[in-house]
Amino acid sequence: MENLLDEVRKCTHCAEYLPLGPRPVLRAHPESKIIVIGQAPGTAVHASGIPWDDPSGDNLRKWMNISTEDFYDERKLAIIPMGFCYPGRGKSGDLPPRKECAPKWHADLFAALPQVQLILLIGQYAQKYYLPKAQRKRTLTDTVRHFQDYLPRYFVLPHPSPRNNIWQAKNPWFKDEVVPSMEEWVHGVLGN
Repeated sequence: MENLLDEVRKCTHCAEYLPLGPRPVLRAHPESKIIVIGQAPGTAVHASGIPWDDPSGDNLRKWMNISTEDFYDERKLAIIPMGFCYPGRGKSGDLPPRKECAPKWHADLFAALPQVQLILLIGQYAQKYYLPKAQRKRTLTDTVRHFQDYLPRYFVLPHPSPRNNIWQAKNPWFKDEVVPSMEEWVHGVLGN
């Protein structure tokens, strides 16, 4: 695992497309029980090198009802985004994750994580990559509303960005039904 992580962290495959240069950000350990798959690092995470080290990470940890210490304990959670490096800025936010990362690295990383019991698919990019088209619903909202259809392997979530507060306000069932269920699954897997 250490050799594989070192190889990923030295990756420069997409360097010419990355405005801030390559800085792959991920965490994993052979004993990890949960994999968190988000989009790609933002500028704060690119700067710190710590995944989910931003307001989105604060929201995600709150949804999970998990301490920062547990969240960053690699024996508990592996953090493997769809894109490992900051992809740059678009018109309405960050660009999508680079499409090269997941096909290049995910299979090898997952093969080195034999203890995984639950995978959190956060946002449309992770869901489109991992859920067969026939299983996904028409929209991310519908996919998240039917989160139980993807258990026990996957737990689907919207992105926890504060920019999604309006979405959460329009969909109160998310905090009433999805968040408590996700918390229960996460704590069940971790034995908390």
